[in-house]
Amino acid sequence: MEKINPEEIRIEKLNEAHENITKEIKSYEPELVNFLVEDALNQQKRKISVTYLWFLRKTNELLGYITLTPDCVKLKNINPDLCQIFKDKGITYRSLPALKIGRLCVDDRFQKRGIGSLMIQFSISKAKIISQEVGCRFIYLDAKRNKDKSKDAIHFYKKFGFEMYKEDKGKKKSKETPLYLDIWPYIQEELTNN
Repeated sequence: MEKINPEEIRIEKLNEAHENITKEIKSYEPELVNFLVEDALNQQKRKISVTYLWFLRKTNELLGYITLTPDCVKLKNINPDLCQIFKDKGITYRSLPALKIGRLCVDDRFQKRGIGSLMIQFSISKAKIISQEVGCRFIYLDAKRNKDKSKDAIHFYKKFGFEMYKEDKGKKKSKETPLYLDIWPYIQEELTNN
């Protein structure tokens, strides 16, 4: 399938006018559909998260959505080398600010066309903006594990540099794996280019 270019996409913040169109999304993960239809707008009104809908400009089809919310990462659970870097710089906080990808859903009909990758780039851009206004150092998320490896989100996120947040030491395996991305390299890149 052919990739969808950023110019072909329109992004809108979820609002009441989207009520009917949100019901059109198709996903092999029913909880992602349920969240969009039943909870996303309510959470947004309560200032818990913000959901961005992605549309194909040409046909106005809903391609998917991404939900973002503030969060933090606890340094003790992060890569020991990165933790030491903060200690060496005199940063002794127990946690640092992060932008959390609460949900990321690409409609089944548009899978494997680059939409998810564009959504990750979008979240990195948002995190960089936040870092300039109030501080933000990481992007954090809980990646779904799936028995069907072709639908396993962990591999997808690792392509962008996301790392395991902490090892699952419990006997019972979780269905989600916490991952984080240090956005400092993206911030430095922007500073170098300006």
